[in-house]
Amino acid sequence: MRDPGAPASATSRGGTSLTTSTTLPAGPSEWAGATPGSTYLLDSLPDAAVVLDADRRIVATNSALSRLTGWAADDLRRRSCGMALGARDETGQQVWRDAWPRGARIRSVRGIPPQVVTLRRPDGSDVEATASAHYMRDGGGALLGAMLTLRPLPRRRGGEPSAIEVVSTVSHELRSPLTSVKGYTSLLLNRWDRLGDDQKRMMLEQVHHDADRVVRLITELLDISRLETGRLVLRRQPVDIAALAAVVVAKVHLEYPEMDASLRFDEATPRVWADPDKIQQVLTNLVENACKYGSPLGLVVRGGVVGRRSDSLGTLHVVVTDRGQGIPSEDLPKVFTKFFRRSEGKPTGSGLGLWISRGLVEAHGGQLTAESGPGQGSSFRFTLPLVDVEKLQEP
Repeated sequence: MRDPGAPASATSRGGTSLTTSTTLPAGPSEWAGATPGSTYLLDSLPDAAVVLDADRRIVATNSALSRLTGWAADDLRRRSCGMALGARDETGQQVWRDAWPRGARIRSVRGIPPQVVTLRRPDGSDVEATASAHYMRDGGGALLGAMLTLRPLPRRRGGEPSAIEVVSTVSHELRSPLTSVKGYTSLLLNRWDRLGDDQKRMMLEQVHHDADRVVRLITELLDISRLETGRLVLRRQPVDIAALAAVVVAKVHLEYPEMDASLRFDEATPRVWADPDKIQQVLTNLVENACKYGSPLGLVVRGGVVGRRSDSLGTLHVVVTDRGQGIPSEDLPKVFTKFFRRSEGKPTGSGLGLWISRGLVEAHGGQLTAESGPGQGSSFRFTLPLVDVEKLQEP
């Protein structure tokens, strides 16, 4: 954003250069009694704009803000920005209500970097926007207020998130395991001689687990392109699905120590002709989701063969069941939608896992479905066709 005290020159929504002899007000107090010329320049900005004083009260707004939020300028003036707009960050925490960001105390900090916020309209509905701000300071660097700009998030077809939302989500998902890896490795490097062998092993196991999380997220991002373009390559081999499920449960247990899971596979469960890495990816996603959105207690992973006949080996069914609160009926058809994240519970994650898992299962010739009811837990079932592995291995 340009310096509020610079000569007035702006670009209209259509791209026409607007140059006048009017100068923009240098501080919030001047905006409160702004001339028609400076008000016109504020309205010429393509993004919604809000001028705040040092106490985060709204001094002036432009017409783009009214279009974005539905609030009239007179209804917002002199009100607390955080209270009036009901702004919340991606974790649901209110912003701009009780204090400026801590960086505002540093005189050299010029503004607030872009962040995704949710605003409340007068009718109670929400609108998402990318918010950023330019601080207004006096000659000594003291904070006078800020010029806040809000840009609605563009949506792609079908309501899919824009690129900035995807980057924001992925960055958040990467930050947690990488912070853990950084912390534990720093501790190991600095206190190696003072740590016991059990402590070292615990830390290294956690680093290994977090590194797996990073690799899995990156793999998911690559799988999006491969699934959409039909370039997914499966490296099939005989897979012991019961043993693979045991490995997955053991790894997820590191992240959810309270997890109580049981494995129930028929003794005669045959090996399947599949890509073990992709099937492990599917199982990991289903078990993690059961812990995160359902309950880590009483989780069951079971499997068996259905439809075996003299002329058919049948189909292997694998079911992951939790004892959580279940999925509302209106959300159940959406759970396999790309980037869908439920608002209830803990809306974390990339919103890609189930969409990718279904694609991976279907690439194997199977199906992934979900069953749930309020208060009855959820069951995610995937099927894999059985083939005669020995015949496939014949020359």
